[in-house]
Amino acid sequence: MRAMVFTGPGVVEMLEVPDPVPGPDELLLNVALVGICGSELHGIVQPGFRQPPLIMGHEFAATTSDGRRVTVNPIVHCGSCDRCRAGADNLCRGREILGVHRPGAFAEHVAVPAALVHELPPGLSMESAAMVEPLANAVHAWRVAGSPPDSQIGIIGAGPIGLASLLVARVEGAKSITVADLSPDRQRMARKLGADKVADALDGEYDVVIDAVGLRATRRASVEHLRSGGVSVWLGLIEPDPGFDALSLVRAEKTVRGSFAYTDPEFSAAIELAEEVDLEWAEVFPLEQGASVFTELMHGRSDVVKALLRPGHA
Repeated sequence: MRAMVFTGPGVVEMLEVPDPVPGPDELLLNVALVGICGSELHGIVQPGFRQPPLIMGHEFAATTSDGRRVTVNPIVHCGSCDRCRAGADNLCRGREILGVHRPGAFAEHVAVPAALVHELPPGLSMESAAMVEPLANAVHAWRVAGSPPDSQIGIIGAGPIGLASLLVARVEGAKSITVADLSPDRQRMARKLGADKVADALDGEYDVVIDAVGLRATRRASVEHLRSGGVSVWLGLIEPDPGFDALSLVRAEKTVRGSFAYTDPEFSAAIELAEEVDLEWAEVFPLEQGASVFTELMHGRSDVVKALLRPGHA
């Protein structure tokens, strides 16, 4: 089959690779659409979490051999460790992630654990289904924030996770939502999806600030623009440096919380929510163009807010 393979630092290539062979309790899926995630764009520059050679791709919609339309929670969890027993299967001590520790969906076919396959509602498009995974991240982040419905929300970054966070905050009844991003294209998309205000940077104070970027500067801003007692939720993964003033956390009782992925019930909730919100704002490219599109995005192309790749068979 054809697949886009991470072959070395900052390099992806279209290659001919063997078809995946499903193991016990696994299904072989035909990939319909797969999204390029920001964590992949940044994560392969200096290999660490992801090691080449690797077929990445963890946000996808697919069909089964008998024609069922599905999406997949890419987090493989053990179900028996203390974190799994506590309902935090996203923090499983033995977790593996499709497209990171196992071959993912930047390919024509992918083998996945059957237990992680979710059938799609009849009315949900495959384009929206391929966006469920970013939406699930936003569902989890909102729950981590623990914010009341009338909160003032600041979101740093209008990429897919930031925009998904905007959609969730809107549905959950946020009083006002400000989205900050330097890209005019992404600012326009934030306006279209319901932001009350868009800007190059946040100003003022917020009950909750979501950092969907993950740079030292954005993390610092996420803390500086919190009201006393506010909560900053970090989803972005670009840099490890926190960058904030720790004394301000003490004196103003501010809270910083990390948000990693989602639980399986939250993934199911995102599928239901996907029927209510607008997720059809990605641009679709053939998988064969994947390496060039991925490389352009990695080097700063910003006119494409979200790229989905479609294999030739789809």
